[in-house]
Amino acid sequence: MLGLTVGLSRERLKNVLRNHFGTSGWTTLARTRGRDLIEWFDEEFNLVTVLALQQLQTYDFGDILVARAGTRATAARAGVSGRKVEDEIEAIASGLGLPYTTRTRFTGRNGRTAPCDLVVPDTGDAHIVVAAKGFDSTGSKLTDAVREIQEMAEIRRPTQFVMAVIDGIGWKSRVADLRRIHQLWVDGGIDGMYTVATLDMFHDDLEEAARLRHLI
Repeated sequence: MLGLTVGLSRERLKNVLRNHFGTSGWTTLARTRGRDLIEWFDEEFNLVTVLALQQLQTYDFGDILVARAGTRATAARAGVSGRKVEDEIEAIASGLGLPYTTRTRFTGRNGRTAPCDLVVPDTGDAHIVVAAKGFDSTGSKLTDAVREIQEMAEIRRPTQFVMAVIDGIGWKSRVADLRRIHQLWVDGGIDGMYTVATLDMFHDDLEEAARLRHLI
């Protein structure tokens, strides 16, 4: 109820609780760390003020429609997170002066294709391909993201570099999926795995790969 009061979906609530308290079990937290939970809610989401104001509000039909459309808004906000990661890697490629295409497919081994969020220099002559996966929610999109990266690794030519940039609190709820991507990196299926916090490393690796392919 308190999560809904400050506009958190169930999945978002689970993610932020896990991030701060190390567990998504709000019932246990309420019973064992109630004061800490309320203080955190108030510090992060201004809970007490929001709750007091909402109790005094009078709601009309328009407010009901807005509330029922909340799931659409949540989905839109989750998409913003993914687009932010895409924008970050595009800015790096642009800053290096690389030719590139975004949100497309690339051609790999035996003429097979796979989705990617950035390809250098273009889809038909892919030397470097990057997946950008940022999520603030959980669900099938995270599993789909892993599947796409696995597909990229499966069809890559030996001369193609494959990198993955992942970010967002949603991954904390899908640790098994995160481990699959990391294992691809460990096994050499992809050449790099990065987060927004390590984009400086991504920049350096992208530049090195581009130099090896005589793109800069």
